[in-house]
Amino acid sequence: MDNNTTQDRLYRELARTLITELQEGRYPIGTRMPAERELATRFDVSRPVIREALIALEVQGFIEVRIGSGAHVVALPGQGETPDFGVSAMEVAEARLLFEPEAAALAASQITDSELDELATLVDAIEEENNTVGGAFHADRAFHTLIARSTRNSAILETIDRLWEQRLRSAESVLLDAKVREIDVRPIVEHHAAILEVLRSRDAVAARVAMQRHLTAALEGLLIASEARAVAEVRQALAAKRDRTAHLKI
Repeated sequence: MDNNTTQDRLYRELARTLITELQEGRYPIGTRMPAERELATRFDVSRPVIREALIALEVQGFIEVRIGSGAHVVALPGQGETPDFGVSAMEVAEARLLFEPEAAALAASQITDSELDELATLVDAIEEENNTVGGAFHADRAFHTLIARSTRNSAILETIDRLWEQRLRSAESVLLDAKVREIDVRPIVEHHAAILEVLRSRDAVAARVAMQRHLTAALEGLLIASEARAVAEVRQALAAKRDRTAHLKI
């Protein structure tokens, strides 16, 4: 594969290749797909790219990834069927990392005292949602949207609000977000509190840095979530191997 291709385009290209192989009968229903490491070596791409491609196939309903036994084929695409890719969680996170720090910097000079008080209330709400089993992340979105609104720039507000909508509506993004929740990665209250404090000080540079720090951590959480499944599979495989070895020693 072309190493100059962007990661987004690369994972989609890989997903299309795997779908073609499914159509050609390389992996019949019920068989297990090659391991991530094997696919990464074969296509000369990173394992995160492999994981995004597999998530795309899982969303399409062609495979089912089972902890401990890898990805299994559960359905085959029809001949000539074109995959319908949504916006991935990684894409949304990367876009937010581009836009939201600059929005925070602009907001630092525009935000009102009443908006700062509202942000403080939302920080408390984020902590409350974190402590609620199965709780939603409504306060997190409201916090970021309020900062975008306080820039007094409707184009910025519309852009950031649209990114949140894509996160909620894209099947690929929803699936990876679910994996994030499975490993209990939640909005970091301290990061939101730090953003609030630098906005109170009207420091645009510090606001930009604080938002970058927060969203970088969020992006890392997605990478951890995609890695967690692979780690769980390795642990289960090792445990099974130990059990077999112990049985042979008896």
